[in-house]
Amino acid sequence: MQITVNPEAVGFIIAKAREFDAKVEPDDPDSGSNPSDDKGVNILEDFADDPTIEELKGAIDGLNDDESRDLVAIMWTGRGDYDKTQWSEAKQQANTIPPRDRSRYLMGTPLLADYLEQGLDELEIPVPEAEA
Repeated sequence: MQITVNPEAVGFIIAKAREFDAKVEPDDPDSGSNPSDDKGVNILEDFADDPTIEELKGAIDGLNDDESRDLVAIMWTGRGDYDKTQWSEAKQQANTIPPRDRSRYLMGTPLLADYLEQGLDELEIPVPEAEA
């Protein structure tokens, strides 16, 4: 069993997916306060100019076709659709998602970070710590 995507890249995507999943609708979108006044809670709010979504999308889109295919297969493995003995099948099925649609597909998956982490674990690949 071999993956083409660098585990460190997966670690970075996991970190960005966790940040993305933690976002909530803004409580007060027109707030004029500063971080010290609001105790930093605005960092969890999802604003249109928030770079988290672009960083996550950019990290996924920056992968080549084989790497993004493997990322989808890792996510499916972590979700329980496949196990490590079915790795070739998972990769073959992931090829049915066009490369240009993979970031949208992955980012639309609830619990993406958890599934990627569990997928690496199932494949017995150490989960790297990523610097976000």
